[in-house]
Amino acid sequence: QVQLAESGGGLGQPGGSLRLSCAASGFDLDVYAIGWFRQAPGAEREMVSCSSKLPDTTKYSDSVRGRFTISRDNAKNTVYLEMNNLKPEDTAVYYCAAVHLTRARPCLSATTQADDFSYWGWGTQVTVSI
Repeated sequence: QVQLAESGGGLGQPGGSLRLSCAASGFDLDVYAIGWFRQAPGAEREMVSCSSKLPDTTKYSDSVRGRFTISRDNAKNTVYLEMNNLKPEDTAVYYCAAVHLTRARPCLSATTQADDFSYWGWGTQVTVSI
C-alpha cells in the first residue's frame, strides 16, 4: 500500500529556512516521480518541485527556484524539500505526491499538475511570518 507522510512544517521567519520531509512506504522511490505541491487559502494547488529518475530530473517553479532544493534519500525512502530564504508568500499547506513512472512522467513535462499524480500525503502547514 502506497503511503506518503509529510513532516517538518511549522512557523518560519522571513529569510529563514525549513526542511520538509516526505516519508514514503509501500513502494520503491526509484520508479516513482515525487512532487511537492502547495496550496494557500483560496488558491489552487500549485507545483513547487518535482523529482524523478530514469532519467534523473528535477524541476522547480519560478517562485521557488534558487531558494528551494528537492532531494532523495533512498536508504530512508524519504524525499526532502529544503526551503531557504523564506518569504511570507511561501505560506501554504505543503503536500508531497507520487506517481509510478509507467503511468506518467510529470517532471519531464512543461506543465506539472496535481492531476498527474496518483498518491498524496495529508499535507503539512508552513507559515512564514515575523
